[in-house]
Amino acid sequence: METSSDIFICALLFDGQGGAQSLDIEQIQNWQPEQGLLWLHIDCANEAGRQWLVNESGIDEVLSTALLDEDTRPRVTHFSAQQSLVFLRGVNLAEGAEPEDMVSLRILATRERILTTRWRKLMSVSDIISALKSGEGPISTSDFLAQISDLLLSRIDTVVEELEEQMGELEETLIDENAQRLRGDLMALRRRSIKLRRYLGPQREALAKLATERRSWIDEDSRPQLQECTDRLVRFVEELDAIRERAIVAQEELTSQVSDQMNQRMYVMSLIAAIFLPLSFITGLLGINVGGIPGGQSSLGFAVVSVLLIIIAGLILTLFKSKKWF
Repeated sequence: METSSDIFICALLFDGQGGAQSLDIEQIQNWQPEQGLLWLHIDCANEAGRQWLVNESGIDEVLSTALLDEDTRPRVTHFSAQQSLVFLRGVNLAEGAEPEDMVSLRILATRERILTTRWRKLMSVSDIISALKSGEGPISTSDFLAQISDLLLSRIDTVVEELEEQMGELEETLIDENAQRLRGDLMALRRRSIKLRRYLGPQREALAKLATERRSWIDEDSRPQLQECTDRLVRFVEELDAIRERAIVAQEELTSQVSDQMNQRMYVMSLIAAIFLPLSFITGLLGINVGGIPGGQSSLGFAVVSVLLIIIAGLILTLFKSKKWF
């Protein structure tokens, strides 16, 4: 016989005071709304969990399909005054993972029951479970949304600050060293900020929608916290936009520096060619294999030609310096 741990990551009944108790599969099946708020968290990779969600959860096919969808964008969709789908994203802080490869949390929220699903582990959910077991967790559905949003944003804040620090270091390196190696670092930074911005922009709109719309499961006490989360997300999006713009400016500066270096080198090579071109012409002319070359039979011929070349080179250098070409 399957147990609740075989189907759910957690099955918790809120006590309304910040705590919760775990339920077994029989208690879940016999649960009634008057007993308190029920939170069921399902791993989409678990076949038993998927089957329960589709066949025994009591929700319609549209909702179950949405909760099992692998590729989601942050959004809020109201299916009635009593239930809403809320999709959020959090940074991926798993070992070896890229934080900007954001992890999706799918939530079906009603006043009496919360269904959440995941494909990959999200640390913020683990924090909520720990808080409930210690008696310091949410007390209602909207409080759950507010707290999980706050936890997601706290970790996003850490990643955005890290990106800002990296951007500052790259800008300092660009000024101090004019380093060509910065091109790859700047591209990586832009890619990371773009991937984060891709999900945080819609998540900002989703939280703003939750903070302003009237729904039966959203308590007025939770609105200020939801609004604060929205404001923080607005700041994160603005900071990511600023990082992206700074990276573009830094890339343009790097390209300008590389172009200046190339132009300077080409200029030096052009000056060298201008100096040696007439000298090469004279030596080439004297080297042709025909009779009548001046000094061909004289022991002083080489010395005379060398002195002549030095004089010509000196005259050319004097001409270039007078025209301020170098």
